[in-house]
Amino acid sequence: MKVTIFLFDGVTALDPIGVYDPLARLPNTEIAFVSETGNSCRTGDGFLSLTPSAKIGDIHSTDILLVPGGSADGIRQCIANEALRADIARLDRTATITASVCSGALILGASGLLRGRKATTHWRAKDYLAQFGAEYTGERVTRAEKYWTSAGVTAGIDLGIAICAHIAGDELAAAVELSMEYDPKPRFSAGSHHSAPAERQRIVTDVLRG
Repeated sequence: MKVTIFLFDGVTALDPIGVYDPLARLPNTEIAFVSETGNSCRTGDGFLSLTPSAKIGDIHSTDILLVPGGSADGIRQCIANEALRADIARLDRTATITASVCSGALILGASGLLRGRKATTHWRAKDYLAQFGAEYTGERVTRAEKYWTSAGVTAGIDLGIAICAHIAGDELAAAVELSMEYDPKPRFSAGSHHSAPAERQRIVTDVLRG
């Protein structure tokens, strides 16, 4: 099983890693991190550098294609990059699963892959999905045919485990969950925008990075 994970300047660190970690635990899985140029990519906060192994243009086919989210500037640059959009659409033609985390759904949408399909993304990016003909679900993970999209940042872990179950079965996916000790108990149980008060949403928008 060949997995291709796209990186770009501005990427959110956990978006690609949250999916990579469960998939990397499966036997017979080959994972390649790629970027447009093959050079290292800085995360949106500027603190971390991720180094791909190849240019996306050098990858001829893949079984799973993953596009993570990132900073607003990083997403805008990817959307505006016609050659990159063409490479994503090209790899999608060979992929049995094309997936995104967080605002990576907007890159898939700009590449023409979500039109007429249900999709999810980070709640702050949800209104942009309609520009690409997609219908926002608000779910943690949404599957529409071969297209899998997930909500903000930590939902990438759920996406990775869901894909494990799809390709390897529930029992192996459950073992992956156990090996990761993925048993979340959030301290504040405040991770859903559906129940968040307006003031907390304002802090996310006006105070926090990312």
